[in-house]
Amino acid sequence: MEEKEISIKVLIGDRHYPLKISSNEEENVRKAAKLVNERSKFYTDNYSVQDKQDAMAMAALEFASENLNVMAKDKSISNEMENLLLDLDQYLSAQESF
Repeated sequence: MEEKEISIKVLIGDRHYPLKISSNEEENVRKAAKLVNERSKFYTDNYSVQDKQDAMAMAALEFASENLNVMAKDKSISNEMENLLLDLDQYLSAQESF
């Protein structure tokens, strides 16, 4: 099924950003904008970060770091699954010889 491209505006900080995205991405894009705003507010409220750009940069750094951690974990799990499949293949091959 072909995805419909839509135009939306998201508010990040005090600015509206027009975006063209596929319709199936809209919910996640809006949630992402909300998370950026919430984390930016967190840094402004709880730390000595007064500049909105600095607060958004800290939020971006946090999200990028979390993303890298998840990607590393996924790679580790993929490698583990690959090793398990190789072990299973070897086991099944050995069983065929009997």
